[in-house]
Amino acid sequence: MSQQEDLTAIQHRLDELVQRVGELERTVDELRGAGPAASAGQKSPDRPELVTIPDVPYNHALWTDSDDEGVGVRDRHAP
Repeated sequence: MSQQEDLTAIQHRLDELVQRVGELERTVDELRGAGPAASAGQKSPDRPELVTIPDVPYNHALWTDSDDEGVGVRDRHAP
């Protein structure tokens, strides 16, 4: 097999895997009693809501007067 044929076969298998995982998720939701509406966008009570964490750096003021865990307190020697 050429490299292109290998890549095409891998892509086909990945597409099939994604499809089967989706089917499995829908089946599990239905077995849990969520019904088809839960997979259509309603939040399931068992699943926590996802929280998006921004990529911007944290404010450095949050870290003032903080100690480095495991390293010790700044400006002092370890015992």
